Amino acid sequence: MSVKLSTQERIRYARHLNIPDFGEAGQQNLKEASVFIAGCGGLGSASSLYLAAAGVGRIGVVDSDSVELSNLQRQIIHSTEDIGNPKVQSARKRIEALNPGIDVQAIQLYIQADNVNEIIKDYEIVIDATDNFDTRYVLNQACVKKGVPFVYGAIYQFSGQMSVFNLRYGPCFQCVFQNQPGEAHKSANRGVGVVSPLPGVIGSLQALEAIKIITGIGNPMAGRLLIFDGLEMEFKEISINKNRYCPVCSSE
Repeated sequence: MSVKLSTQERIRYARHLNIPDFGEAGQQNLKEASVFIAGCGGLGSASSLYLAAAGVGRIGVVDSDSVELSNLQRQIIHSTEDIGNPKVQSARKRIEALNPGIDVQAIQLYIQADNVNEIIKDYEIVIDATDNFDTRYVLNQACVKKGVPFVYGAIYQFSGQMSVFNLRYGPCFQCVFQNQPGEAHKSANRGVGVVSPLPGVIGSLQALEAIKIITGIGNPMAGRLLIFDGLEMEFKEISINKNRYCPVCSSE
């Protein structure tokens, strides 16, 4: 049985309650929802803070790294005083300070094939806020196996991408990005430059997609890949299809 919104919650989420298609039912859905965020970097900063502010009842964050000075240019969930501390600790502290009414689960580890299923088992949506290819493929496979949406985001210099995979019989991540890049490509993309606000743009869009999925409002980005060019301030959309021969989600 769902717990009704308290007086304080009605005040906190008043701007949600004033949206005709959202209202109390939408806010109640958020309160009862659970979202897992893989990564407490730039994308994870924006997506986790906005989901917490929106009132998602349970948020899981996972990251294996500690806060470094170079992170603070874009990872706004952390502060100077957090340098040297695990990212998941500073992320939990900031999320709980923003909204003490939600449950935050913080896990410090590196996501791998042998632990991913256990980590995401209690969550209904997974947000990809990672910065490496290996983790994305592992997360995608686990999401397909569990049957949960995978909200993808990626950033590079002034550009970014975002989509929702494994939703409503749509494609999974590997339907579109079929082959993992080689080691040379992976090495070349480690520590690439990114302009400070860019992860905020893409991470916020990821949070918005999660909210839409939870509340059932609007048209999520399933079957579509959004490409953002920050230099030209342009959004482009590409239609993407399920691959009938995908090694992860195909029944062929």
